[in-house]
Amino acid sequence: MAEHNVKILGFGDNVVDMYEHLKTMYPGGNCVNLCAYAKRFGVEKSAYMGYFGNDDNAEYVIKVLEEIGIEMYKCKQLDGENGWSKVTLKDGDRVFVDWNDGGIRGKTPYILDRFDLDYIKQFDVVHSGNYCFTESELGKIKATGVKVAFDFSDDSTEEYYKKVLPDVNYAFCSFDGNEEELKAHLQMMIDGGAELATASRGAEGCVLYDGKTFYRQPAVPIEKVVDTMGAGDSLITSFLVGYTDRIKKGEEKSEAIKNALADAAKFASEICGLEGAFGYGRHYE
Repeated sequence: MAEHNVKILGFGDNVVDMYEHLKTMYPGGNCVNLCAYAKRFGVEKSAYMGYFGNDDNAEYVIKVLEEIGIEMYKCKQLDGENGWSKVTLKDGDRVFVDWNDGGIRGKTPYILDRFDLDYIKQFDVVHSGNYCFTESELGKIKATGVKVAFDFSDDSTEEYYKKVLPDVNYAFCSFDGNEEELKAHLQMMIDGGAELATASRGAEGCVLYDGKTFYRQPAVPIEKVVDTMGAGDSLITSFLVGYTDRIKKGEEKSEAIKNALADAAKFASEICGLEGAFGYGRHYE
């Protein structure tokens, strides 16, 4: 029996993260990471929905997801290059050097039809993000009653936030500004339509705002940082799963938020001890 009574779907990106300094690639992408972390965190179902290319990189990611046990009923392979990003590490932090705009996935956005939406209705939460090319489809998902989570990027503009937020229930971002700027940013996300807005603050932890209360969660100390790739994704995943499970069990909202944030901080710290986003490295020339 699953530890958490939650079904979660990652809708959007899959890539290979190519660590040029190691000549090693890892499966990744915001949504694929979510699926892998959800499985590790103990959900009833973890599924990925998106497009793959038909090259060796695509086959590699598909093989890993099959091995982990991620459902991929609604995935398709298209004729073209799979998404990739080139990465290096600086003092344990990942630095992106280059990417191919999602490969064939970036050129052919996933358009949801009635059969896709019927499939989606079985899930508690659908997660997507800034580089998933799914913005036009989020409203369709939200209209089904399924909660929509979305991860904004450092380069998300104010215009982009205003466009996407009305179709999002749970909004996430990373934020480096001061306290006043942080509160204003979270308020903007709530005013834009989100129920919950969360900002990751790196070593300072994270802050969640529900329109009434600011919840602060310190980061859990890490003895040895191997790789910060996926730290934010793992925090998002474990919070979504823990919060959803607690609400379904009838836990009071504020307590559900506090407890889910605490568990998420602990889980994210453990992920920083893995190579790549969630392991499964493969050497390349």
